[in-house]
Amino acid sequence: MRLVCLSDTHNFHHDISIPEGDILIHAGDCTDGGTRNETENFLNWLSNLPHKHKILVPGNHDFYFEKPEQRKNVPANINLLIDSGLKIEGFQFWGSPVTPGIENWAFNRERGIQIKSHWNLIPENTDVLITHTPPYGILDEISSGIKLGCEELPQILKIVQPKYHFFGHIHHAAGSMKKSSTQFFNLSILDERQRIMHSPLVLDL
Repeated sequence: MRLVCLSDTHNFHHDISIPEGDILIHAGDCTDGGTRNETENFLNWLSNLPHKHKILVPGNHDFYFEKPEQRKNVPANINLLIDSGLKIEGFQFWGSPVTPGIENWAFNRERGIQIKSHWNLIPENTDVLITHTPPYGILDEISSGIKLGCEELPQILKIVQPKYHFFGHIHHAAGSMKKSSTQFFNLSILDERQRIMHSPLVLDL
């Protein structure tokens, strides 16, 4: 089963070459302003791709998905994961869009108890975890060297121990690393200057 994974496309989705695969995963910030027009453009593009399964986890720019009534407009062939999961061919996927912060971004949650309540929902049998935020200290550094990942997330990862953890959010830190039994991937396609610098990840399960 082949996964094709990307994140942080910020309206540049039409300019990205998407490899063939079975499951397409987008880990957030598919839009830049989160408007209806931006979102509908992206959803139409995603819906028409040939991949059998499509998984979308919104990011902090994707305001459209904050309103439950608007989530009903997501095409039926797109699995929108907001603190929810699904099983595909025996693999358990779980997705959450929340990011740490107290600013007026989509799906922002205060660091500490508030954001931890979301991570506590992650089932222990999760094979593939998709969050928009990275965990603190893992592919989460901006160009100045400051780490912006979530401090609460690594604590849950010690319990859940997914095989794979996909995220984005921090454009500067795109890449991969392995820690303990989990392979981590920052899937950001754009750099900090909103230039396309990376290609989607292709991974065979």
